[in-house]
Amino acid sequence: MKIALAQLNYTIGAFESNKMKIIRSINEAKAQHADLLLFAEQAICGTPAYDLLNKVTFLELCEEALVEIASYCDNISVLGGLPIQHNNRTISVAALIQNRKVVRYVGKRNVIWRDDKGYITPSEGCEYVKICGRKVAVVVNEDILAEQEYGDYADIIVNITASRYSRGIVEKRYDFLRRLAYTKGKTVVFLNQVGAQTDVVFDGSSAVFNGRGEAVALLKNFEEDFLVVDVEADLPHIEIPYQDKTVNVYHAIKLGLKDYFEKNGFTRACLGLSGGIDSAVVVAIAADVLGPENVRVLMMPSQFSSDHSVDDALKLAENLGIEYDIVPITETYTTVMKAMRPVFGDLPFDVAEENIQARIRGLMMMAVSNKFGHILLNTTNKSEMAVGYGTLYGDTNGSISLLGDLYKSEVFDLARYINRDTEIIPENIILKAPSAELRPEQRDDESLPPYDVLDAILYRMIEEGQHREEIINAGFDAEVVYKVYGMVLRNEHKRYQFCPVLRLSTRTFGKERVMPLTNRYGY
Repeated sequence: MKIALAQLNYTIGAFESNKMKIIRSINEAKAQHADLLLFAEQAICGTPAYDLLNKVTFLELCEEALVEIASYCDNISVLGGLPIQHNNRTISVAALIQNRKVVRYVGKRNVIWRDDKGYITPSEGCEYVKICGRKVAVVVNEDILAEQEYGDYADIIVNITASRYSRGIVEKRYDFLRRLAYTKGKTVVFLNQVGAQTDVVFDGSSAVFNGRGEAVALLKNFEEDFLVVDVEADLPHIEIPYQDKTVNVYHAIKLGLKDYFEKNGFTRACLGLSGGIDSAVVVAIAADVLGPENVRVLMMPSQFSSDHSVDDALKLAENLGIEYDIVPITETYTTVMKAMRPVFGDLPFDVAEENIQARIRGLMMMAVSNKFGHILLNTTNKSEMAVGYGTLYGDTNGSISLLGDLYKSEVFDLARYINRDTEIIPENIILKAPSAELRPEQRDDESLPPYDVLDAILYRMIEEGQHREEIINAGFDAEVVYKVYGMVLRNEHKRYQFCPVLRLSTRTFGKERVMPLTNRYGY
């Protein structure tokens, strides 16, 4: 039995282009004499569609597209996903097409993903269908994680899904599928979609495992792919490549940025280039994805900016071949301070004066965005978001955040990876102590614990949900832990106002981690 896996990149609501992709794959599968062709969960409409799933017209367009797709399905069986309305509720199903007709729907039972909850209603779950005389267990998305008694009911287990990327998910997924295939003694076929939808990235990484738990087919990570596999042949097993976390994160960010621009019709990006590590990594990725001719930066030194920061930023811009302008803000800052003198009086220099600089820079970047139609890229990382080390309406500006789900230490890892073959990011940017440069001789570690300590505490707090006492008992200084917790709690209001963040973990601010803004619990 030959099974074709179509790992495709869909766009939410783009019924015509999604349909054409699917039809082209059907024709290719028929040309290669496939018996069964698989498409991802909600392939026809794209996912996550959120409130669009509540629109009757949206669901009708899904079914109209399905009927047209079915007309091409002669001499081949097809399983593809879409949402349908059932008993005035929306369910996510795999539609089985045979002889140009939709003969069966298999619904998803376990709705786990937060993006689906409130939109998708649980259905019946795993069902068994006959294809080419074989019993095929059809499982949609998270239902594969539920204990199933396949027994004699199935010869092959097929899982169509829209499983999003998060750090470490690829190897965890492969390990689960390997163990499932081995313990059940069945061939397991896993078909995932690829591509990004705003802040969500789907990595693809579709695979086939034989009944011995060996991988016999692996599709590409972060790229469209198509493969026909004879699941009854004695195929040689494939060694699963090492999944380097930094490499996968890098490709996830690239895919997220590429699709954010292409699917929304954007072409050019802008950002402020400070000479620091975060803006350096963002601009390097942007130039790689969009092309250096489509990236523009401003360097906005103040009286507190070091000479080496300006020099580092200039060298980086020249290395990338991007357009840049130097717009000093000292005079503007002086004018604002003069205007505010009657209000501030003789009060000492503090965070107010620091943030005025950041907001001047934010003002100038938004001016460039408006004047030239560029999309402003945010450069804030997860460590800074967590503790509020950023200025509302200043360096928190932006249409999309590429680093907002990465801790500072992971940003450094990315920088080193970008420089793997040649020095793109000047080495001094990577080596120097991080600083916002909003006051003389400022260093981040004057206000924050060292990033290796801070990130370790934040990871335990955010990703693992540990309480303060658990972290202290793990060997961290109690005073530092309480300080970090206090900073996280006080800055929830900033995160409520933040732009979309590419989701690279299972605990992204604003999506997987949603805390009440008014909260006295303290966790």
